[in-house]
Amino acid sequence: MPLADIQNRIENACQKAGRSVQDVKLIAVSKVQPNERVEAVLAEGCRVFGENRVQEAQGKWPDFKAQFAGVKLHLIGPLQSNKVKPALELFDAIHTLDREKLARRIATEVQTRGACPELFIQVNTGEEPQKAGVLPADVDEFVKACRGFDLKIKGLMCIPPVTEEPSMHFALLAKMAKRNGLSGLSMGMSSDFESAIALGATHVRVGSAIFGDRVKAPE
Repeated sequence: MPLADIQNRIENACQKAGRSVQDVKLIAVSKVQPNERVEAVLAEGCRVFGENRVQEAQGKWPDFKAQFAGVKLHLIGPLQSNKVKPALELFDAIHTLDREKLARRIATEVQTRGACPELFIQVNTGEEPQKAGVLPADVDEFVKACRGFDLKIKGLMCIPPVTEEPSMHFALLAKMAKRNGLSGLSMGMSSDFESAIALGATHVRVGSAIFGDRVKAPE
């Protein structure tokens, strides 16, 4: 689907929700997409992209950043503690802060660098054992711990269970964010971003609706 069509759908969803389109950031999820598809979306004017792995992003984005001005990268996949330094060097936002060890490591690197990307705490709203993220019951304490490390938390992120109505998870995430004084809500993907916008999403992560089906990463 052309990028302009997704942008129009976001604008329509914002109008229905009585929100400004300026308050919703589209993240084009480019993970495991071939470079020619990414370049085409860049040529259409998109400048905010989401990647799943630090190593993949390192191999893909330096050349694109040299060619296209104003590119911003968001890490939307799990971050290993030993990848924190390169992640902070490459990404403008990290959406998957989910454990104290990682928060401590980021805090240490931030003190050295003097700069920090936007940070979102991933919440496992469905309490799925196979999925990363802080459990809902632990969110308040984890936000407090991160602030104790002098980390400025932008907001919360979730990936609802595929078998459940996403709106209930978006509403839960919004409630937790409000309770903790957080303005950012990273929620909503290709199949449900309009519902997420209606419930307050500030960042929507759209991949297949823009790029088509994912290309399997090499083994």
